[in-house]
Amino acid sequence: MSPLRRRMIEDMQIRNLAPNTQRVYVANVVRFACYFRKSPELLGPPEIRTYLLHLTRERRLAASSIIITVSALRFFYTVTLKRPWVIEDDIPAGRQAKKLPVVLSKQEVAHFLGAVDNLKQRMVLTVCYATGLRISEAVRLTPAAIDSKRMVIRVEQGKGRKDRYVMLPPKFLGMLRDYWKRTHPGKWLFPGRWPGRPISPLSINCTCREVSQQCGIGKPVGPHSLRHAFAVHLLEAGTDLRTIQLLLGHRNLSTTARYLMIATSKVCATASPLESLNLAVPIMPDLVPA
Repeated sequence: MSPLRRRMIEDMQIRNLAPNTQRVYVANVVRFACYFRKSPELLGPPEIRTYLLHLTRERRLAASSIIITVSALRFFYTVTLKRPWVIEDDIPAGRQAKKLPVVLSKQEVAHFLGAVDNLKQRMVLTVCYATGLRISEAVRLTPAAIDSKRMVIRVEQGKGRKDRYVMLPPKFLGMLRDYWKRTHPGKWLFPGRWPGRPISPLSINCTCREVSQQCGIGKPVGPHSLRHAFAVHLLEAGTDLRTIQLLLGHRNLSTTARYLMIATSKVCATASPLESLNLAVPIMPDLVPA
């Protein structure tokens, strides 16, 4: 490991950045240096501009990926190298497209979960839907996190290094007890292939792709899809937005509010003004079944 990389890692450790953030930042700086085949210490704003244009035009990366690259380079130059960051003067921050998630219906969720043959992986995906946990939070659950007396699950150091509590549905508690009797998992509720480690989120994602193709649902399905479904189905059942925000662990209410544009109970609650018009709807001949 080069002294420069070691210093950057130490700078991130001092600032208590998450391990995944450290890994992503280092990888982005390494790719930047490899593109020019020079030490990043010898590169500056012109090279950064050229590299970002390369990512945009040739690699065609999403705006979110380019923003992560910019954040990594900004940290490296301002913190590790202690240089001024003037890139915003030449390259404004990219605008991200605002997209709404595709949400599964309750029937589609039941069909999908029922098609997962592996018990452990089915339980991981079930906890994502039953509680709204992120996959990174679900795979790291321990038996001690399950509080059956208060009917809550304690999520320790979730996204943003924050603890929170989420609901423990009675039906899911029964499923957990049956799972425990069958597997006796040990330290981690969902142990992985390697001793002492939880199951990998990548393996869960692979299972989602395989099962969704077998099911023929016709929608993209992943662990985060089940988290979206959890939020939308709660909203459609009448749960207030603030409660859903706390359960999901969102920092800003605006992040949770986007589900208002998806929930059918909210979108379809108001009748269209067309309904009040005394307007005859013509029947097209080609639409009438023979």
